[in-house]
Amino acid sequence: MIPVAFDYQKAGSVDEAIAALSSGDSKILAGGHSLLPAMKLRLNQPAKLIDISRIEALKGIREEGGEIVIGAGTTHGDIATSELIRNKLSFFAEAAALIGDVQVRNYGTIGGSLAHADPAADWPALVLAADAGIEVKGSGGLRKIAATDFFTGFFSTALGENEIITAIRVPIPAAGTKMNYQKFSQPASRFAIVGCAAMRSPDGKTRIAFTGVSENAFRATAAENALSGQPVSDASIGSAADLALAGVNVLGDHFASSEYRQHLARVYLAKALNAVS
Repeated sequence: MIPVAFDYQKAGSVDEAIAALSSGDSKILAGGHSLLPAMKLRLNQPAKLIDISRIEALKGIREEGGEIVIGAGTTHGDIATSELIRNKLSFFAEAAALIGDVQVRNYGTIGGSLAHADPAADWPALVLAADAGIEVKGSGGLRKIAATDFFTGFFSTALGENEIITAIRVPIPAAGTKMNYQKFSQPASRFAIVGCAAMRSPDGKTRIAFTGVSENAFRATAAENALSGQPVSDASIGSAADLALAGVNVLGDHFASSEYRQHLARVYLAKALNAVS
């Protein structure tokens, strides 16, 4: 499979990449593990690729002002092996280690995954459950988009024209917070047929997010409200599952029918909640 011919530019800074984006039909190239396969299938045919993979300002993980800040160009592999992430956001490290294979983890980036917004990607559920903010930059400067506002539909986000994700900012959870990510993987790609992320603080406040279930990742707010401050039991998990999936258009495809995917969502919600109880 060969993509349509395109121009290529390696950006040396975020500002240079933003300026290049405004010059025409261009796409950002970070790790390339989502964009390049789509180009080979002629599902995406940009006239120009702007390579941001060498911009050091987009890389790294640090603690700052009560948040963990993850540069958008940070690879899945770097997140999986980060001591800071393991200590403060353990389910990020655990989930990153489940993405693709070694090559994908070493080149694919968290920012690229979020911008692509594949409905079966892992990171959307994780940033939703962690109540993260997505920092983006465009010609108008920096702004932060709440993860709950970021995923707007099938492969669709709240990113504006000529904007680039620069960082993911995650509030550091309170001591004693439990977190977990569970997924039923497609065996070849390791994308999530169903993925569920859960975070529960010592006071019982609970956040739950799904990926792979519908056309975009989502927070199960009705289930969260029912569980928050309440004991986790078989009965409460069953009620939470009913609330989480009420009114959701559950996807059906050649990997899993709508009915089977709904069953998996209930099973993996139970797994995640039992892990944080």
